[in-house]
Amino acid sequence: MTPVCILSAWDQYEKELRAFLLTRITDPHEADDVLQELFLKLVLQGDAFCEVQNPRAWLFRVARNYLADRFRTAKTFIDLDPDMPLEQAEKPPVVQLEGCLIRNLPHLSEEDRNVIEQCDLQGQLQERYAEQSGLTLSAVKSRLLRARQRLRKEIVRNCQVRFDENGQVCCHEPR
Repeated sequence: MTPVCILSAWDQYEKELRAFLLTRITDPHEADDVLQELFLKLVLQGDAFCEVQNPRAWLFRVARNYLADRFRTAKTFIDLDPDMPLEQAEKPPVVQLEGCLIRNLPHLSEEDRNVIEQCDLQGQLQERYAEQSGLTLSAVKSRLLRARQRLRKEIVRNCQVRFDENGQVCCHEPR
């Protein structure tokens, strides 16, 4: 049996709670559903609710928390027109040079190509490359820098790369 304090509080604050919910939920049927959920939460409190000092504050706090949870977990879906093409995010110009880079690697010497492939493309640490090649770390760094410079010249020449005022790749036209 439902304690009298619950029924009394509900009779006293139900209309005010519904008005509160209608300011946050436009559909009156949804507001009534939420109101019913709140009543169930109230009934589940049982005799413990009778110990609450401010029943109105408790009811409104539970209502606000319930709405916050409901809005947070709500998933809104929109029907998309199946004929509408999907936007393709354009890759930055420097990323578009990937194909040009692969085409121009063979133009480098075996030594340049190997150090770029190992350290830049496969992510091998320069220290590890130095150990495997029997070179010092500073020699590998110098070799990699020179190889990158030669590859850059090949890419700029063969892909007609243009730069903006900040020296960043703005566009290219592969041959």
